Amino acid sequence: MELFAGAPLLLSLAILALIDSLSIGTLLIPVFLLLSPGRVRVSRLLLYLATIAGFYLVIGLLFLWGLVNVVDVAADALASPAGTIVRLIIGAGLLVGSFFIPTSSKAEGAAGPGRITRWRERLLAPNSTRRALMAVAIAAGLVEVATMLPYIVAMTMLADSGIEPVMRVASLVGYCLVMIVPALLLLLLRVVAAALVARPLQRLADWMQRTGAENTAWIIGIIGFLIARAAAVELGLFDMLGNIG
Repeated sequence: MELFAGAPLLLSLAILALIDSLSIGTLLIPVFLLLSPGRVRVSRLLLYLATIAGFYLVIGLLFLWGLVNVVDVAADALASPAGTIVRLIIGAGLLVGSFFIPTSSKAEGAAGPGRITRWRERLLAPNSTRRALMAVAIAAGLVEVATMLPYIVAMTMLADSGIEPVMRVASLVGYCLVMIVPALLLLLLRVVAAALVARPLQRLADWMQRTGAENTAWIIGIIGFLIARAAAVELGLFDMLGNIG
């Protein structure tokens, strides 16, 4: 699947990984943990980020090793004229459907900030178990993985790339690392310039909570547009329109 027409595979994967880095599990929860008052618990944050990156690495390996034959068959089918038309319809459907995703962020019985704050402090407390933090990361991954279209598209691109297995695994490792780069940068800023980044971090967390549904709609719309555009190029629709004009 050539999602970004003419773009190198690594560049396409990097773009998709950066989109994935804006998810709840890879950014919102880390930002929420970084907002804890006092000295930031670097080891706990690194454990969380390593766990969620490791989760997506394992899922990706299972995808590449366990479903690669299925993906190859599906890729051949999607590369056919009928498959290209199907991709055009799917892409157009995702693009149109993104406009109908509810983006209202009105709170409906959400847990009070006091209870959420207490939960965060218990999670970061020195006497809390590391397993609890790792469980949160894995739970976030399990909840999100089926809805993270960029990740699914990236795994399909890797499986369909034809590169050596070692390079596939290396690319997957790099993808998972890029997913946590923004959170790592925020952690670094929180350590070296806590007073300067505290308010921006709070605003970022509030913005992500307020616009989570809208961000999802944008991601689905962009993915749909790219899929439809790639299929339209393969079908020669733009050339046909140019000839008509």
